[in-house]
Amino acid sequence: MAPRKLESISLESNEDPATFESKNVHQIYDAIATHFSSTRYKPWPIIATFLQNLPTGWVGFDSGTGNGKYLPLPADRPGAIWTIGMDRSRNLLEIARHAGGDDVVREVVWGNVLENAWRPGAFDYAISIATIHHLATYERRKLAVQSEGVSHIDAFGQRLIQAVDPNHGRILIYVWAIEQDELSKRKVVDQDEAVVDEKGKDVMVPWVLSKNLAAKPSEDSSPPEVFNRYYHMFAKGELGTLAKDAAVALGLSVGDPSSETVGQGVEVVQDGWERSNYYVELRRWTK
Repeated sequence: MAPRKLESISLESNEDPATFESKNVHQIYDAIATHFSSTRYKPWPIIATFLQNLPTGWVGFDSGTGNGKYLPLPADRPGAIWTIGMDRSRNLLEIARHAGGDDVVREVVWGNVLENAWRPGAFDYAISIATIHHLATYERRKLAVQSEGVSHIDAFGQRLIQAVDPNHGRILIYVWAIEQDELSKRKVVDQDEAVVDEKGKDVMVPWVLSKNLAAKPSEDSSPPEVFNRYYHMFAKGELGTLAKDAAVALGLSVGDPSSETVGQGVEVVQDGWERSNYYVELRRWTK
């Protein structure tokens, strides 16, 4: 089956982005939670490796944990680290509490990635996988990566950068990319479209709900219900720039800690593309 071209969308200038996200993201994930979770069970290799390489005893959080599939990792050292999951969807959190199926009740928190949920330096690491691309404006996406509230935005930043230890904290962020691979069911741009817009592209991604996994299973012959979810598809270089902008907005240096700069900073460890996703890994440092 050929990839389906996604519908473009733009946020109206007078539309409240929080209200838009509630309608086009949060309400939908609560409605499709069971079906969605059944399709999300295999960890991405780079994320699994990131968690596998963390020191024993570290504590971190998963911002937008969904069904919690990363909470039991690393698979070869169960319990070596402890990841707390946070999500806006209560229905997904109920699934995440039992992620891994090993009779361990996971620690999860109901919250919004733009809320000020953690004290500074509370965690050793943080991950945010396929979450920030659901935020409807650049400022809200940057706010989710940084930390402190910005006066003209009616929310406070989820502490991805400042929630981790300023001396060694590590962060991994994944978002969907405009550049989809050959296995993707989605097509963001046509072949004759030049992908040059560094600001990415806003689209609606359909979810066809399985009748058997709907909140009220149905066996009638009516067509399945379709939910359209909002996504900001990131362009090449956009995520790395967003992370650097967030660090600079906090007064942090961006670069290698071996430089002559004294103070606090953020190093970009990795900035790449994997299977239709962009990712960036950050490391906090102080000297």
